[in-house]
Amino acid sequence: MAFPHRIERTVALARPPRRVTAAVLAGTLGLAAACWVIAVWRMNGMDMGTATPLGSFGAFIAVWVVMMAAMMLPGAVPAVLRSARAGGVRAVPLFAGSYLAVWALAGAVVYAAYRPHGTLAAGAVVIAAAVYEVTPLKRHFRARCREATGSGFTFGLCCAGSSLGLMAMLVALGVMSIAWMALVAVLVLAQKLLPAKTAVDLPLALAIAGLGILIVTTPSLVPGLSPPM
Repeated sequence: MAFPHRIERTVALARPPRRVTAAVLAGTLGLAAACWVIAVWRMNGMDMGTATPLGSFGAFIAVWVVMMAAMMLPGAVPAVLRSARAGGVRAVPLFAGSYLAVWALAGAVVYAAYRPHGTLAAGAVVIAAAVYEVTPLKRHFRARCREATGSGFTFGLCCAGSSLGLMAMLVALGVMSIAWMALVAVLVLAQKLLPAKTAVDLPLALAIAGLGILIVTTPSLVPGLSPPM
């Protein structure tokens, strides 16, 4: 009859102390909050809508990594806590660092592929993002992002795959726009923390598609797409 008690003891030992959980949670969310402040400061005046230039590679990557830390770390909290449970607090910086390294690589891809563009191209990317939201590939990566264990790099790859459409939408609409960044961050966080439901996901995809069609047909109704006069 001691066997169930042994299991309970093993689970208890695997669970980090509350103070460790609180410290990891506060550290992760605190870093994200600090990055939001830095991002708003650094991106002030840089948004020119679809015509936004990226500048030098070094300057762009520095801002991009700060953006990704602000946007992505809150949704990564459950995975960071799993990392602390598996490897202790010392494992957390490596996990978070390798997770953000994936987003830094994504930033390098964005820099290489990005060109200032018009509203037609932006609308096409947004419509494509809407289609991606309802594909099996998106569902696969979203499930893996919610459940993945192991290295932060693997977790980051799964989450990058899950957020591919939304991030493409951000880049197309205004890569240095705080408003679009905040909207995409909310959507990414919701998809990481909430279970996938067609009743929610399909209307969201339709709303994104509607935005893309609006951008193609009547871009003047969508604020922030063109540089301020």
